[in-house]
Amino acid sequence: MPTMLNLADKLGDLEGIAGVDITLFEIDNKVENIKITLEGNDIDYQEVAEVIQDSGGSIHSIDKVSTGRQLIDEAETPQDAGARWMR
Repeated sequence: MPTMLNLADKLGDLEGIAGVDITLFEIDNKVENIKITLEGNDIDYQEVAEVIQDSGGSIHSIDKVSTGRQLIDEAETPQDAGARWMR
């Protein structure tokens, strides 16, 4: 099983990826849960998935995607604060 550094290098070598950030969130009985953030102008999902799978991992979810001519910051909404305003 490759290290996070090896995985980051492999992902960073893919065409269209300008930056890679990997954060370890949990180690649970031989399983590492990590969050991968990729940035680039033309990211190929299939290539990313192949690198992750070839490294022994799997993709559980894609939680955010940003696109457009200009990227904007995510705005805070009532859902982010647990809908406190409704209580």
